[in-house]
Amino acid sequence: MELVSMLTQSLGVNDSQAKGGAGLLFRMAKEKLGGDFGQVEATVPGMDNLLAAAPEGGGQTGALGGMAQALGGGAGQLGSLAGLAAGFSKLGLDAGMVGKFIPVLLSFVQSKGGDSVKNLLAGALK
Repeated sequence: MELVSMLTQSLGVNDSQAKGGAGLLFRMAKEKLGGDFGQVEATVPGMDNLLAAAPEGGGQTGALGGMAQALGGGAGQLGSLAGLAAGFSKLGLDAGMVGKFIPVLLSFVQSKGGDSVKNLLAGALK
């Protein structure tokens, strides 16, 4: 898988960490984008495998994000990031790796689907 190779070479992670981390980020994007996620999905070969590789319990907004959203909207971002950090932790990666995965994913999506798909994904991963 080309994306997995990019992640392993760029970030020094193993295959399962690359698949799981990408899967967590794509799962979060899928939750935020809804039907628009199809555009991203169409540009990434093996998306089903990546989503399946994401550890359960990571990448979803979860209770923290739900409470934050109920209390005032924009803080839901915090819950998403906390969920990602928990998922990355299950893969043996620290939370700082989330920020390192995103530019690689965006670069890959841009190379396959152009700026519009990259911008769509970037908006979902903010």
